[in-house]
Amino acid sequence: MVVSVRDVAAAASVSVGTVSNVLNRPEKVSPATVERVTQAIEELGFVRNDAARQLRAGRSRSVALIVLDAGNPFFAEVARGAEDRAAESGMSVLLGNSDERSDREDAYLELFREQRVNGVLVTPVDRDLERLARLQSGGVPVVLVDHEDSERAFGSVSVDDVEGGYLAVSHLLSTGRRRIAFIGGPRSLRQVADRLEGARRAVAEVPGATLEVIEMSALSVLQGREAGELLRGRAAADRPDAVFAANDLLAVGALQAFTLMADLQVPRDIALIGYDDIDFASATVVPLSSIRQPAHLIGYTAVDLLLKDIEDPEGDHDRTVRFQPELVVRESTAG
Repeated sequence: MVVSVRDVAAAASVSVGTVSNVLNRPEKVSPATVERVTQAIEELGFVRNDAARQLRAGRSRSVALIVLDAGNPFFAEVARGAEDRAAESGMSVLLGNSDERSDREDAYLELFREQRVNGVLVTPVDRDLERLARLQSGGVPVVLVDHEDSERAFGSVSVDDVEGGYLAVSHLLSTGRRRIAFIGGPRSLRQVADRLEGARRAVAEVPGATLEVIEMSALSVLQGREAGELLRGRAAADRPDAVFAANDLLAVGALQAFTLMADLQVPRDIALIGYDDIDFASATVVPLSSIRQPAHLIGYTAVDLLLKDIEDPEGDHDRTVRFQPELVVRESTAG
């Protein structure tokens, strides 16, 4: 049986309005009455209906975060940063996983709109931001996470992924590698496209260097392993001597494929670098070189921008933040 406000009022011998004041404006009620109502709440096991209260108020105490892959440690750390900043303002973060699918992203956007969230943080699945523009024009602030809007229609927090791709491949080339393979997910993801652009710039600077693009359907360990098995099955002369994976999950999968049969040694036969520098990158059988992104800071900063937009939509504050990536060298490219 659901305990109502009326039940609490009857048990405490007060009006429904007094119970409401105890819950929302206790300073307007005498301490003795607050104590009596609180005791009734505890004895009856009453739980307030925040959803109804938020609908009446027209807003909630939550912001939404939609990520491409909630199972990716990078996005898990972004979410932690977002939660930390939200908590400082007495707010919570509702998390949605689009799974790199635009239909799921749409479903979450509609759900969070119905929940009257204060704002939405989102890593878009593709470059079509019209859905987000409609949401924002309807009064829901939007901040892009790990994605930059060239039109500056939205606030955004991102990393210079072109520079990150350039750093990764320049490092491989500096070790003497010349036949580079890029393993990426769908190029519709801006992060993948930008990292590939940076890789191409690095290769273009070195005479005789080549770049092969291997496009997979997702940024996952399984897809990385599939790509790695494809490369392992080639003759040595036809294989690249280095691989740049668009994220660490792909790199981990490729490393599994390379080392499974002990017929390829990393980095002797093939060097390997990933992207994101997730915690697991340093704990693989051959510790992975990677391009580090400040994941926690990205999430923290994104919520900070969103709160500024909520509090002062027309305010004169920075709405675009771009961090610089960092090369982290480990054993997978050090040989």
